Amino acid sequence: MSQKVLILGGKGRIGSCVAQDISNHTDAEITVTSRQVNEDGRSQTRWLQLDLDHTEKLRQAVRESDLVIHCAGPFHYRDGRVLKTCIEERSHYLDVSDHRSFFQKAIKLREKAEAAGITAILNTGIFPGISNSMVRQGVEHFDQAKTIHLSYVVAGSGGAGLTVLRTTFLGLRQPFPVWMDKQWHRVSPYSDRETVTFPEPYGKTGVYWFDMPEAYTFAESFPGVNNIITKFGSVPDLYNHLTWITAHVFPSAWIEGSRGIEFFSKVSHKMTKVTDKLSGIGVAMRAEIQGEKDGKTQKYCSTLVHKNTAVSAGIGTGTVAQYILEGKLQKPGIWAVEQALSTELFTAAMGDRGLKIEQQEVPVRSS
Repeated sequence: MSQKVLILGGKGRIGSCVAQDISNHTDAEITVTSRQVNEDGRSQTRWLQLDLDHTEKLRQAVRESDLVIHCAGPFHYRDGRVLKTCIEERSHYLDVSDHRSFFQKAIKLREKAEAAGITAILNTGIFPGISNSMVRQGVEHFDQAKTIHLSYVVAGSGGAGLTVLRTTFLGLRQPFPVWMDKQWHRVSPYSDRETVTFPEPYGKTGVYWFDMPEAYTFAESFPGVNNIITKFGSVPDLYNHLTWITAHVFPSAWIEGSRGIEFFSKVSHKMTKVTDKLSGIGVAMRAEIQGEKDGKTQKYCSTLVHKNTAVSAGIGTGTVAQYILEGKLQKPGIWAVEQALSTELFTAAMGDRGLKIEQQEVPVRSS
C-alpha cells in the first residue's frame, strides 16, 4: 500500500510546490489541507478542509498519515501543536519553519519524539533548508570550520505569497542574537549592509543581517565554529532600501502590530506583482566557510541559483520527505535539517532534480 503524506497549508505556493515534488519522486498518497477545498487535478492528491484550531479533526488527519509536513506559516505564531500531535500519534514530521523562536519551542519535545520513535526535521525548504545542507557540505571539507558566512538574495517576491512577505516584515521587529567570536551578540535586523558576489544573473548584490534559524542551529550542529553570519537581500536593490527604511526609520509600533505587518505585506505584494515581470522570482545562495585543513587555513565557497524560489523550497522539503518515505532517513528525535540529512543523500537528490551546486576551495594566504 502507498504511504500517506499530509501537507498542512498545502494551498500556498510553497505547500503546493512541496506536494508537486513528492508527487514527482514518490508514489505516496498525498492529502493537502486548506481552509477551503480546491481540487487541483493531481491523481496522487486529495484535498481536506482543515483549520489547525480544530484539534480533533487535526488529530484524526495526523493519525491516518505516515508523514506530516507543516507548511502553514508564518511560524512566528505557531505553538508546536502539530508536532506534539505527530509525536502522540507516531507520525513522522517535517516543516518549512523559518524562525528560531519556533525551533526553540519545538526542540523542547526532542526527548518525547525520540521515545516515540518518530523522525521530526525542522527548517526544510530553501533557506533554511537546502542552504543548511550546502553549509554542511562545506564544513565537511575542513578539519575544523571557523567561520560560516551564508548569504541569500531573492528576486522580487521569489514567487511567494503573502505568508512569506509577512515573515519578512515580522523579522524586522527586534534585534536578535548571533554567534560571533564564540559568544552571542545582538544585532539589529537589516543592518550592516555588505556587497556579496552571487552567480549571474545577480552579480554584486547588497545583503543585510537577517534573523534566520540557521544562525541558532549551526552553533549546535558545528561545534568549534567561531562566527556564524546570515545575511539576506533582494533585487531590485530598491527593495533593500525600502526594507531598511521600514526597519530603521518608521516607528516601531508600525511594524510590531498585526495591522502594520498586514499593511506592509499587502503593499509589497502589489509592488512585486509588477516588478516580478522584470526581475524574475528566482533565488541565489552563497555559502562561504573558512577553516583549517591539513594545518592550513582555507576557504570554501558554494553557490546555487534557481529561477523560482517557491519551487526550490518545494525541492528542499520534498527531498527530505522522499528519504523518510523510502526509509533512508531514520533519526528519531527533533533535528534541524543539517543535523539529519547526510551530504551523500543531499547531493544525490540535488542531482536527481537537476540542481547544480558550484563548489570552489581556495587557500588563504597568511598575513
